Amino acid sequence: MLTHSISPEETDGGRRTPLSRMSRLAARVGVTLSLAAGLTAGVTAPAHASNPYERGPAPTESSVTAVRGYFDTDTDTVSSLVSGFGGGTIYYPTDTSEGTFGGVVIAPGYTASQSSMAWMGHRIASQGFVVFTIDTITRYDQPDSRGRQIEAALDYLVEDSDVADRVDGNRLAVMGHSMGGGGTLAAAENRPELRAAIPLTPWHLQKNWSDVEVPTMIIGAENDTVASVRTHSIPFYESLDEDLERAYLELDGASHFAPNISNTVIAKYSISWLKRFVDEDERYEQFLCPPPDTGLFSDFSDYRDSCPHTT
Repeated sequence: MLTHSISPEETDGGRRTPLSRMSRLAARVGVTLSLAAGLTAGVTAPAHASNPYERGPAPTESSVTAVRGYFDTDTDTVSSLVSGFGGGTIYYPTDTSEGTFGGVVIAPGYTASQSSMAWMGHRIASQGFVVFTIDTITRYDQPDSRGRQIEAALDYLVEDSDVADRVDGNRLAVMGHSMGGGGTLAAAENRPELRAAIPLTPWHLQKNWSDVEVPTMIIGAENDTVASVRTHSIPFYESLDEDLERAYLELDGASHFAPNISNTVIAKYSISWLKRFVDEDERYEQFLCPPPDTGLFSDFSDYRDSCPHTT
């Protein structure tokens, strides 16, 4: 069993100031214009007329809860000698006939390695994503350091990795467990251009995340004694801007380490969130809205969300 004692948060004076909402809108308009220009220049687009980012067939309850999805996957090992983070493993779809894929970086918690998040690799990648589970430079790195390492891993994935040509650099997301979850929030605050963030039983000394502009799903655990939902996940969620697409899932009876083993509930809702916001795939909205029941036999002891709005 992992030991997960908490060290004081490190001081971080190097994070960039988040872009304004107007700047973010302008950036996205630029991405849209660039895509349009590329298509007129003869770049082949995926065969989805209504949404060029849809990947795979229409989802069902069984498809989003399956251990493996529609795409076959393979892996690529990244050495710890890379700059800015501790290396890791990239999981990617082998079929590129539908176009490029969104990228997802996943960071482990305090004292843990990428192996604690490995169960997500093939599971999420097989749904149509390039997934990068990373190691941190040391196992004792604090949340803001983990956030910077997540960002370094994102840059490596789209610029230097052996599968960079499979990744759409404009459609990136971040995930992480515990202090890696705190790092996920820090990375999302620092990079408003990200499409989705999913902190898993997150830990961070910072409680106000009102500057985050990235659609964020926080997954807490009812019986978490390391990052209590009362002092971490719930305050984090409630601090997010009320106009932001957001959700809070509290796993019924679960502990802090629930994300470290294969978990169908975490997988289902993480995949649905990534599909909805990284791929802009409204076919997955059915799994997010209306919100699930929180009754006696529910998977959740609490569930709060903004209920994603169909565009």
